Amino acid sequence: MRATVYDTRHCDLGEGPLWHPERQQFFWFDINGRKLLSRDGDTPLEWQFDEHVSAAGWVDRDTLLIASQTALLRFDIGSGGHEVLCPLEPDNPVTRSNDGRADPFGGFWIGTMGLQLEPGAGTIYRYYRGALEALYPDISISNSICFAPDGKTAYFCDTPKQQIMAQSLDGEGWPEGAPEVLVDLRSEDLRPDGSVVDALGGIWNAQYGSGRVARYLPDGRFDRAIDVPGENTTCPAFGGAGLDQLFITTARQGLATPDSHQGGTFVATPGITGLAEHRVILA
Repeated sequence: MRATVYDTRHCDLGEGPLWHPERQQFFWFDINGRKLLSRDGDTPLEWQFDEHVSAAGWVDRDTLLIASQTALLRFDIGSGGHEVLCPLEPDNPVTRSNDGRADPFGGFWIGTMGLQLEPGAGTIYRYYRGALEALYPDISISNSICFAPDGKTAYFCDTPKQQIMAQSLDGEGWPEGAPEVLVDLRSEDLRPDGSVVDALGGIWNAQYGSGRVARYLPDGRFDRAIDVPGENTTCPAFGGAGLDQLFITTARQGLATPDSHQGGTFVATPGITGLAEHRVILA
């Protein structure tokens, strides 16, 4: 299976795809371009920020929670206005936000990383009902944050370690016990980037530099892969009216001679439906 072009705008670092279930609208980011992108039918939409922005969750029909370089923001889609909900490493000039996703309990998991890929500079946090708590320190490149359909397991990775981790959760969505390796990609020398879980519990993982998104079963076994024209695949997200489309962001950064596909946003029909993104509960 091969993905096709959804949007031709070139992102230096496309990331954070989100299908808003109430608006039936797709959003994504160009982290290095400091932009939130979307479309109204065939009309392209963009919102410019003054610092890096990377990931979002939906709060209500008109509001997103957006992770920026130094804060979690409450963003009004209609006006483009935003306000700080919670600082995010505001006094650390080394880091920015990266991968994030809402959890089944109304929380929002967000990871940070070094602006220059500094080893161990980042942390994965959980924002839950107004408070931000650190979960995993010493993270180099936070990625693959997503959740099993039953809400009992979270997944995440530190990309340079080339392993996707599974973390048991308690009844309020907090980590319980130590995380365990679910998918080990070291023997294939693959770099796990963003991930999303489908309705059957399969994990779809974008593999940076490999031009593909691979599906792994809940026990970690490889199932299938979708070829993507963009070499640096960064993150998938399910969307469409039936949640039967898989949107995929990519990046142009680091490519010496990027062609017209690099940094584009793509879509595939994988034959498996996804799950609606969970709502972020602010208080």
